[in-house]
Amino acid sequence: MNSTLKQLSVDERIRLVEDLWDSIAVDQSAIPLSSEQKEELDRRLDSYEADGDSGRPANEVISELRNRL
Repeated sequence: MNSTLKQLSVDERIRLVEDLWDSIAVDQSAIPLSSEQKEELDRRLDSYEADGDSGRPANEVISELRNRL
């Protein structure tokens, strides 16, 4: 690991990773998908649309999980 990175706290390193990931996510077109990946994404989207269940709000799920702990 780079000695400069070791000087950062864990929180700072996590923030750095998050910032890097966000910068990659902004330019998703720069990440090519294989035909297999595209087919899998299409399959999952079709399955989601056929199911019709959009899930639950994250705060509801988190609250339920915390109550279980």
